[in-house]
Amino acid sequence: MSLGPLLSAPPPIPWHAFAALAALTIGGAQLALPKGTARHRVMGYAWAALMLVIAISSFWIQQIRLIGPFSPIHILSILVLITVPLAVWHAHRHRVAKHRRVMISLYVFALIGAGVFTLLPGRIMHAVVFGQ
Repeated sequence: MSLGPLLSAPPPIPWHAFAALAALTIGGAQLALPKGTARHRVMGYAWAALMLVIAISSFWIQQIRLIGPFSPIHILSILVLITVPLAVWHAHRHRVAKHRRVMISLYVFALIGAGVFTLLPGRIMHAVVFGQ
């Protein structure tokens, strides 16, 4: 495992990847730690902000061009930009079940699911994790 390929990648790829790794860590902690606490709220805002950074930065990552300069993963980015604020809104409205469902779905599908595809051969994260 070497961070070399990631650190030598053009911006915003390193920012995108480090934000995703931070979101993966914070999100995992959020799932494991008690809910409804001040810590949960603060970590939740940090996680939501990281998810928005990940989604927004993805629009400047265009190595796979299937629809003009974009790929199908950018559809997921649009969904993240919609669902993160929606999940926060559910929490503010005390709709805990909806908040939980949306946040877990974002973590599993938008973060872990999309992250798995970054490990495919030829991708930067494949080189980071498995070497060239």
